Amino acid sequence: MPILDQTDKEMTERYERFVSGSPHRALTQDMQWSHVKDDWGNAQVYVERDGEIAAAMSLLIKKVPGGFSLLYAPRGPVCDVTDKQLLAELIAEADKVAKQHKAFALKFDPEVRYSEELERQLAGMGFKVRNRDEEKEALIQPRMNMILYFDDCDEESIMMKFSKKCRNIIRGAVKKGVTVSWGDDDRYLEDFYRIYRTMAERNEITTRSIGYFKKMREAFGKDLRIYIAEHEGDQLAAGLTINYGGKMYYLYAGSTNEKRNLNPNHLMNYEMIKWGISEGAEQYDFGGVFELSPKDGLYLFKKSFCDKDGHTEYIGEIDKVYKPFLYSLFVNVVPKLQKLKKKLRR
Repeated sequence: MPILDQTDKEMTERYERFVSGSPHRALTQDMQWSHVKDDWGNAQVYVERDGEIAAAMSLLIKKVPGGFSLLYAPRGPVCDVTDKQLLAELIAEADKVAKQHKAFALKFDPEVRYSEELERQLAGMGFKVRNRDEEKEALIQPRMNMILYFDDCDEESIMMKFSKKCRNIIRGAVKKGVTVSWGDDDRYLEDFYRIYRTMAERNEITTRSIGYFKKMREAFGKDLRIYIAEHEGDQLAAGLTINYGGKMYYLYAGSTNEKRNLNPNHLMNYEMIKWGISEGAEQYDFGGVFELSPKDGLYLFKKSFCDKDGHTEYIGEIDKVYKPFLYSLFVNVVPKLQKLKKKLRR
């Protein structure tokens, strides 16, 4: 039950096969995600039973002042977190990495639905479970995700899961001549980035560098597609999606300031969804929302596709605390600083 030796090609391949093939898989638990997040350190731990890998967790390692670090397993671990013994064994392996890097805490936030029973179980194991009582700035990722479950639908029947308004918008965009194409070459990437930056400037939000998206393309290859919606030669919207073994993730997107009344993002997402269905995918994850508010345009957009499925509430962040004082600073001071930064930007 060791820490993965990344120089051991055979063991690394076994690890990667387990993670990508597990029913508990998540895009950000794939080893390739550490290539995207190469400004963090990384390590992988796993548990074997009867000669087979039974649980795994890919850790990102963030250095903080004083020589300490935070261990973070985004959307990990890759196992059944309700199996107390298995989870305990896996965390014991992560403890070794924590000791090596003077970690003040280990944080993980699996793609597992919230339940009071699971929260009690995790708290009983000594973890700090952070979810419903936390402000949105206090969590790394939103707990509420809008996920469209394909449920053996085809490209026609899946539309019955959308709201009536959403279906009409998609059909209207087609009638008005909006078209959607996809690619993964430099031209598509550069066009996507320009549109993404336009959206960010309009909404006054920070952006990733184009290098970040190049690393993402290198990491996930043919499983990544960039879609662009156009009308009469004008590019209107762009989005990036990854199909990770049947779990599709709508990761980044943007729209220009032109012809926004044509609602190109709706048709673009429908084309992405159609790709997933053609590949036999299970679901399409629109990403998180911080509040289920009819005043929030992003929520309303995502809800229009997930009208029948609603929102999926995850368990939240699960923390193992190694150094309580540093942990307290992290969970109490950092969110306040993030709030302050937002106010200053405004």
